[in-house]
Amino acid sequence: MTAPRLRGSARHPLRRDWGVALELGSARTRAWVPGRGLITDVPTVTFGAGTTYPIQRGTIVDEAGCARMLQRLLGHRLPRRTRPHIVLTTPVLDGPAYRSAARAAVEVLRPRTVRTVPTARAVALAAGAGLSRPLLVVDVGAHLSEVVLLSGTGVVDARRAALGTGDLGAAPPAGIADTVASMVTEMLRQDRTSRTADALHRGVLLAGGGALRPGIVHDLSGLLGVPPRVVPAPHTAAVRGAARHLCALHGGGLGARPLAR
Repeated sequence: MTAPRLRGSARHPLRRDWGVALELGSARTRAWVPGRGLITDVPTVTFGAGTTYPIQRGTIVDEAGCARMLQRLLGHRLPRRTRPHIVLTTPVLDGPAYRSAARAAVEVLRPRTVRTVPTARAVALAAGAGLSRPLLVVDVGAHLSEVVLLSGTGVVDARRAALGTGDLGAAPPAGIADTVASMVTEMLRQDRTSRTADALHRGVLLAGGGALRPGIVHDLSGLLGVPPRVVPAPHTAAVRGAARHLCALHGGGLGARPLAR
């Protein structure tokens, strides 16, 4: 898929408050511009002496390589003399180390501001799921799966496993579903409140490439006892939610219809 070049027009001029939502995944890197949609959705790789992978299992292992990749993918797309606002999705459990490395990598784009949003929170935003009640978000990516309990505006509990759809050659769909279900069971067992049980009864929100695998969805339904609610276009849910967060932070000034496909 070839992304369109970003040019201003009389109807949609490029603004000085231009912004980008970014998802730096282990397998794919995605960028979404509010009002324009997905402009980049490519493998997360860098080129030099050979092909290398700067992000592995949800961890940035090559900060400089990640910066070079972002420059190659987005540097020529940024409007001249414009410093973008950037919102990054981040795995819930990587904490300060991931956020620090990601922020350093995106400095190559000369951002005006850099904010981060937990991937699970971004998925909930993309789905339009309210958080007045507890919500369980399951994100099954290519190399990392997360189970996160959200309530209000914060993360209550989270689990992760270094397993995803990229491992299907070695692990069957049932194995991935069983790993996710085990994380939910552990969360239920350790919760001294009723929030996890309430969220499970409400229905698990499922996103990531794993949500496009019928075998994983079917097996999860049987193991959890409730069918998961698959987010529309689950593979891009995180970056779309980040775009919503970006627009909310700047009062909608970054363009209309942030989720236009």
